[in-house]
Amino acid sequence: MDPDEVRRDWAERSGDYSPAYYADIGPNEVSETLAEVLGHYVGEDAAILELGCASGRHLAYLRDHGYGNLAGIDVNPDSFDVMRERYPGLAEAGEFRVAAIEEYVPDLPDDAFDVVFAVETLQHVPPDNEWVFDEIARVTGDLLITAENEGNGPQRGRAEAAVSYVDDDFPLFHRNWKEVFSARGLAQLIREPTPRDTIRVFRAP
Repeated sequence: MDPDEVRRDWAERSGDYSPAYYADIGPNEVSETLAEVLGHYVGEDAAILELGCASGRHLAYLRDHGYGNLAGIDVNPDSFDVMRERYPGLAEAGEFRVAAIEEYVPDLPDDAFDVVFAVETLQHVPPDNEWVFDEIARVTGDLLITAENEGNGPQRGRAEAAVSYVDDDFPLFHRNWKEVFSARGLAQLIREPTPRDTIRVFRAP
């Protein structure tokens, strides 16, 4: 799988799984879990980065719950047009950039953000670009939260499958994220399986 092709597909995506698609869904149980975890482990002044934020539905939920130091990146430039329309307060208050994870994260300093999280985003990183997981661990100052599909459920691939395709359209790479980030020095604090994803919370050393 060509990493450039994968990025290009997400950068140009409209319709299903586009920024507008996720804005229509709005915050969900993952948003609620994020707020609960942050409320337990960090203060409202924590610097928070979402990788693959789309239109910002999870960040908007966190903002509604008192978190103000918010940032996000997404490879699709439509993300921030939709954000300005659906979540104008977030768009004005946060720091956002059109970029791929592989382009943005390596330029950050160590421990750049107190909290880094990704929701159904890291699962689309091709095997050739797994080096970026080292960079994500490096820039995480305190908590890393992943909500990714690890083979949950019959319509999202099976646990023993390394890759599946969503609607015969784009690849979804199934990984055990505890193994991925434990190998990079992070300690898993929480594992919460859902019918769709597995939510994991890691603490940086």
